[in-house]
Amino acid sequence: MSTSARWSVVALVVLIALGIALFNELGDDPAGPAAPAAPGAVSPRDKRDADTPAALAGPRAEAALAACPTPGAGPGPDVLRGIVVECAGDGAPVDVARAVAGRPTVLNLWAYWCGPCADELPAMAEYQRRAGSQVQVLTVHQDENETAGLLRLAELGVHLPTLQDGRRQIAAALQVPNVMPATVVLRADGSVAQILPRSFATADEIAAAVDPTIGVR
Repeated sequence: MSTSARWSVVALVVLIALGIALFNELGDDPAGPAAPAAPGAVSPRDKRDADTPAALAGPRAEAALAACPTPGAGPGPDVLRGIVVECAGDGAPVDVARAVAGRPTVLNLWAYWCGPCADELPAMAEYQRRAGSQVQVLTVHQDENETAGLLRLAELGVHLPTLQDGRRQIAAALQVPNVMPATVVLRADGSVAQILPRSFATADEIAAAVDPTIGVR
């Protein structure tokens, strides 16, 4: 066999080997794709792998958050149906549509690293204190680092019920602009009264923006 022929054979073998490797890389994983979250279950992608129940126990105790709402009357807003996230306070799954059903709700979207969010959260807590049972304020932590979110709330002394939504499913469903903080005001019937992609400095500012749209006095 000539030298050129031998090199041709070598090149062919290399190409076949590369083709097999590429096929294996692109082919189905023998173990199969990761199974999606079961209906009614929280997606594991909403938080870091490091945020296990054991790792979160201390930060949860330190944050001492209020309990997330139990299901209200009715199915809740259509756009939020099927979204299930974790209650940051205790790790329980929360069906978001049902949690806001039948009551005026203020959703405050934030992340632990957001400076304006940290300035606004105490004002949200004060607004909730003043509004009482007329409206519920739910904060939504939009970062996978749940531990950091809990520690930020503990640092601020804010104990509002909080949803852990690392994938930002709620914001996507409600078509909230990609800014933080942002506030979504929902009427009792589940319709969106306002989307407010801005920060608030005081409870008075929040009340002035929110109350007229949902009939709170």
